[in-house]
Amino acid sequence: MEAVVTNFGMQAAAAEIFLLTAICVILLVDVFLDDSKRWVTYGLTMLTLAGCAFVTVNYAVDGRVIAFDGMFIADPMGDVLKLFTYGTVAVSLLYSREYLQRNGLFRGEFFILALVAMLGVMVMVSAGSLLTVYLGVELLSLSLYAMVAFDRDSGVAAESAMKYFVLGAIASGALLYGFSILYGVAGTLQLDELAVAVREVGAGNLGLIFGLAFVIVGIAFKFGAVPFHMWVPDVYHGAPTPVTMFIGSAPKIASFILAIRVLAEGLDAMVASWQNMLIAISIASMIIGNVVAIAQTNLKRMLAYSTISHVGFILLGILAGTNDGYRASMFYTLTYVIMAVGSFGMILLLSRKGFEGDQLEDFKGLARKSPWFAAVMMMLMFSTAGVPPFVGFWAKIAVLGAVVNVGLSWLAAVAVLLSVVGAFYYLRVIKLMYFDEPTDTYNIEAGGTLRAVLSANGVAVLALGIFPSVLLDLCARVLP
Repeated sequence: MEAVVTNFGMQAAAAEIFLLTAICVILLVDVFLDDSKRWVTYGLTMLTLAGCAFVTVNYAVDGRVIAFDGMFIADPMGDVLKLFTYGTVAVSLLYSREYLQRNGLFRGEFFILALVAMLGVMVMVSAGSLLTVYLGVELLSLSLYAMVAFDRDSGVAAESAMKYFVLGAIASGALLYGFSILYGVAGTLQLDELAVAVREVGAGNLGLIFGLAFVIVGIAFKFGAVPFHMWVPDVYHGAPTPVTMFIGSAPKIASFILAIRVLAEGLDAMVASWQNMLIAISIASMIIGNVVAIAQTNLKRMLAYSTISHVGFILLGILAGTNDGYRASMFYTLTYVIMAVGSFGMILLLSRKGFEGDQLEDFKGLARKSPWFAAVMMMLMFSTAGVPPFVGFWAKIAVLGAVVNVGLSWLAAVAVLLSVVGAFYYLRVIKLMYFDEPTDTYNIEAGGTLRAVLSANGVAVLALGIFPSVLLDLCARVLP
């Protein structure tokens, strides 16, 4: 649909402006609260998420609006991804509340950092310029570094945060360097103007290819794709479980939109170049992720390598270079986020004071202690493995179909083979729950809110698997 250019962008960016204002208000209110009243900050955070959703729906656009002199884009895809981000953050906070209270981490800073990270995602979703893209990347990244180190008494968390910060700074530098080269060759930072300039200069221009290589490095790091994945297992394992859940969900939406805005919109004429790069990264991610995950005994580390393999599948849709591929990749990203928050929610369900519940052996005999939540975990694992009739199966079918349609059947065959390999470690979790004896006699102590949200999460992967057209049609409408 033809873009509508406007110089008045306040309405287009209403959700971002509302969120930024709310962050300032919550920060100010939290200063005057003592520890016994942190629930006020939590409540204001949840109200802010609801307010963001209301504003986004109220100012939703039918077409594509370009505001702030091309720096900001409002379109249906952006609105859907923002709404999904709000929901993901809200569910993550609902899952996390009991853990944070139990471990002395129920502090206002956590919720403020989560909102700032979400603002970074929103800025990336609506980025119309390389400068806006980078602003969103840094808003998100700096918040995540602080969240990983949020448990100040944990040396492991501090070490993970330092690794994440150092490697993230290098990746951000590579991304910015790539952007600067693209600007030097094309003479513009606006993504729509960049697309035109690339066609005029020629996709084979050495400077453009050199800049593209650095951009791919930055994007691959933000995804956690091989060979820029070394931070993923350490951060997932070392961070408090609520932070791991947060990093494994909302930022994946940001990584997806980063690739779409920069590669599919700004550098679409160079599809032949970045397609080959992404093929190599995708295959490597699926191999390393699935093979190394088999050797893990810690569920958070296993899910970290699982994430790396799923990133390979998300990249399959993007590297197809077609609208079908982008839709499939968006569908896969959204379904992955639903499955990821549920999987980490199960760890939070089993955790208690002084017990993280993140070892595989902690799930032994769960079916005897809690048949329903063992069934929920089974649904999540089957869906993540891509077993029908769960939604993860349709997500894999969608990206594989997109790859086959562009003549890369061999790549689809490799992906299927590696999916079979990856199914082993998901089935192992199910085997532990149903066929092994419990290692302890503790009952699940989680409260009603966590139980209700987790139950809904498990049912969602089944319901969306039975009715996949709900999400598929939504992706098709916003990416025609």
